[in-house]
Amino acid sequence: MSDEKNSKRDAFGRPLGPRGRHEATGSIPQARTRGSASIDLTDERADEARELHQLADETATDAQTYLNALTEVAAGSSPDTAIPVLLLAVSQILLGGARLGAITDVVPSERFEPDAGPDPDIDPLRTGLANLLEGLDEYADIVDPLTSGELIRGILSDDLADVAADLAHGLRHYRDGRVDEALWWWQFSYLSTWGVRATSALRVLQSMLGHLRLDVEEDTVADAEFEALNLD
Repeated sequence: MSDEKNSKRDAFGRPLGPRGRHEATGSIPQARTRGSASIDLTDERADEARELHQLADETATDAQTYLNALTEVAAGSSPDTAIPVLLLAVSQILLGGARLGAITDVVPSERFEPDAGPDPDIDPLRTGLANLLEGLDEYADIVDPLTSGELIRGILSDDLADVAADLAHGLRHYRDGRVDEALWWWQFSYLSTWGVRATSALRVLQSMLGHLRLDVEEDTVADAEFEALNLD
């Protein structure tokens, strides 16, 4: 590819690497390269290929479930259950990400990432989440727990929307029949971007739920315990 190709960015402003794939930034891992231990969906190991296709199917289902949950929450139809729903959605997608991270590197059949067309516009989703989480959206985050203890400002709505953007990009490949591309993208972006953001979001959402459930007046707790103990 030419230097001009290397300077291009995707629909979300992320730089494209020399293989036409998104590059990680900062201290996050760089894109992995083909190695002798890597798994290629084009090889003759039928059992392995079937397992990877099954993983792709499961990940696509998890990704769509996450997107559906965020869309419903961002619409503001059930604000009272927004935090538990988000906590459940993030927990479930992180389980899917852990499966991706646990397997050997997936190597796509093509050297460069095919053009899947424009990614869906995530900004309305981001805005809806920001409005819903107003007053709770910002939190204290760190750059990297292993390499830097520097504190930075995190924004929960951005984290949730960025995860959605990465998952949606992989879904485009999956629905166009490029299963290996979808798996490669989901695996790489889990390790480099959305896994980090989802993990931060999970910690914040769990903390929110803990405060909502536990930070109550002592009199309120005493009244609830009295009523529970005196039910006939």
